[in-house]
Amino acid sequence: MIKIAIDAMGSDAGSAMVVEAVKKFQATYKDVELYVVGKASELEEISSVATIIDAKDVMGMEDGALEVLRRKESSMLKALDLVVNKTCAGICTAGSTAAFLTGATIKLKMIPGIVRGAYMSPFPTEDGKGVVVLDLGANNENTPEHLVQFAKMGNVFAEKIWQRPNPKVYLLSNGSEENKGSPVGKEAYQILKKEEKLNFCGNLEARDVLSGKADVIVCDGYAGNILLKTLEGSLSLVKRLLKEAFMKSKKTKMGYLLTRSALAGFAEKLDYKQYGGGLLVGVNGVAVKAHGNSDALTFYHAIRLTYELIKGQVVEQIGEAMKNG
Repeated sequence: MIKIAIDAMGSDAGSAMVVEAVKKFQATYKDVELYVVGKASELEEISSVATIIDAKDVMGMEDGALEVLRRKESSMLKALDLVVNKTCAGICTAGSTAAFLTGATIKLKMIPGIVRGAYMSPFPTEDGKGVVVLDLGANNENTPEHLVQFAKMGNVFAEKIWQRPNPKVYLLSNGSEENKGSPVGKEAYQILKKEEKLNFCGNLEARDVLSGKADVIVCDGYAGNILLKTLEGSLSLVKRLLKEAFMKSKKTKMGYLLTRSALAGFAEKLDYKQYGGGLLVGVNGVAVKAHGNSDALTFYHAIRLTYELIKGQVVEQIGEAMKNG
């Protein structure tokens, strides 16, 4: 039985959203036991399908990174402790990113051999396969060695979880040529092209991120977070503009009815919510961070991602990859 700790508090939507996500997940997956941590009075509805652990405190989005370690009664810290003491194999939260990064890094510690953790998340692509990108904001600055380790961890995810043989690994850059990029990126490039166990394919420009060309894209956390927010905003904008265009007149509404099935597939390809969230990769435990503004469907997919990562033994696989160089 796979056991997952769920932090039910701290998201923009509160515990009601988590309750709906848990009900949907438990109706679909039967080999999972969920430990839901939060205000017990708000979680009674799922007491028959999950273990409820009461927490009197909630980490707010505005709370500082170290606050989580002082707030012993917070739902996030209690959920992390379930992974630390091996009650659960992984944690899923939509709470404060800074608090989760600090709490997970200190409480779970790093996988032996990993110097720095990173936020890693899948993105939709034109061909429907998806691409995994890291770092998406765990660090503002990175060394070339950090980027090389990120490439190795992303490679493990693509190869072992997505079952893609010989994944194509790229560095995000301002040009595809070898001499393009930041000083850190250029140095990482020289190291990566000598890595015999990686299928390093060079630099990739931001306009090609969703093309399906890459399986893994590596970048520093500052650039990655800007990329993340830009893509999310752009994809949401495309959907809104399409909806507005089809609602303009009776003729455009008729056009929508005629193309609805094709548009449904188009919308599904662009829907980043289907991936749920990102993994704090590098820590010694599965630690998934969902979007703070997650709805029930998005959080359901975040729980599903946690489940798949535990089942695929991603932490063990990364540890093995680091041990073998």
